[in-house]
Amino acid sequence: MKIAVIGGGSTYTPELINGFLERVGSLPLTELWLMDVDPARLDVVGGFAQRMTAAKGAPFTVHLTTDQREAVRGAQYVTTQLRVGMMAARRGDEYLGHRHGLIGQETTGVGGMAKAMRTIPVILALANDMRELAPGALLVNFTNPSGLITEALARHAPDVPSVGVCNVAINAKMDILKGLQAQTGETIAPERAQLLTLGLNHLSWHRGFTVDGVDVWPQVLIAALDHLRAEEAPEWDVRLIETLKMIPNYYLQYYYYTARKRAAQDQWPPSRAEQVAAIEEKLLAQYAEPDRAAPPEGLMERGGAYYSTVATQLLNAHYNDLNEVHVVNVPHGGAVPGWPADWVLELPCRVGRAGITPLPAAPLPPVCFGLLAAVKSYELLTVAAAVHGDRDAAYQALLVHPLGPSADKVQAVLDDMLETNRAYLPQFWK
Repeated sequence: MKIAVIGGGSTYTPELINGFLERVGSLPLTELWLMDVDPARLDVVGGFAQRMTAAKGAPFTVHLTTDQREAVRGAQYVTTQLRVGMMAARRGDEYLGHRHGLIGQETTGVGGMAKAMRTIPVILALANDMRELAPGALLVNFTNPSGLITEALARHAPDVPSVGVCNVAINAKMDILKGLQAQTGETIAPERAQLLTLGLNHLSWHRGFTVDGVDVWPQVLIAALDHLRAEEAPEWDVRLIETLKMIPNYYLQYYYYTARKRAAQDQWPPSRAEQVAAIEEKLLAQYAEPDRAAPPEGLMERGGAYYSTVATQLLNAHYNDLNEVHVVNVPHGGAVPGWPADWVLELPCRVGRAGITPLPAAPLPPVCFGLLAAVKSYELLTVAAAVHGDRDAAYQALLVHPLGPSADKVQAVLDDMLETNRAYLPQFWK
């Protein structure tokens, strides 16, 4: 089995290596190809990955390349964890919002739109290579904004099997399990539990939880409310959770508490990109240590907890036909009655050799659907803008986004976005 990782120079890669090493008994990986456009970074991260596998008896070989086609050729799975423009572009996305009085964030609002427009053409080019060189291979996309990138793949490369993945759902699941275990004293294995969640990537609502098929959501909600009431500065308003009877995805704070989040940005620098850049500099220096064969403790500061679990277990479930339930991003195909069947949603799906099948889910209530529909409209317009270099579609995407500028500021923000990212957006400069 050959697996290709596009963006293999990422500081997340060692965690991914650990995930594959933990599953050598069930996932018969023989070749892992790490591809990156930055040869120096690939050499550091890839060399560390090779030492990690050697220390475990080299159950598979790790190949390094800057040639995407070489990496993809003959692969059964292709995972993406790339960042077009590197960390400097992420910093640009954050400060784009900041200087226009808007939310400046990597995946949400104007920053997320800029990142998507840089990334969509690159991911679609990868899909073209897969169509030619690895027909039938599954593309597992971790690149943010994951749901929006998967929407582009579903609409413009529907013949290339793809799925969007994020670690938010598994973090929520593990937090809920910790809470239940604190209440009952019982250790609950994650495979016994299932989180019921629905929405878009980074715009979802957790609304159910089962253990061994038994609904324990009322218990989870009571514990969540008790926790909020005890906090001096709670993450959510108690009344919000009481009314929704759901727990929002963390990223909904940008929509529900925009002024608070915007005020926090006024304390920059450092922005999150600047913080991560410093963390990565330290991590890369540790990865380069010639005697190091295990990830450093500081890797968790980078974010992405449970990333390797999500990535490798999804591939394991698909390859071994386990029919496990995973929360992923795919076109729901009518699983949610009354919603357009071609929308990519984040929801529980059954994963096996036959594919990734969304499980039936009741629609969200109007209080959630109104926001979701607006953001989905933004996503569809952003895909059209990125694919066709359509400035009108880009303008409309900013206009419809709940975190976008007022109508009299849209053109100024768009002009700034396009000029700032000019080197990565040739489709807009014909």
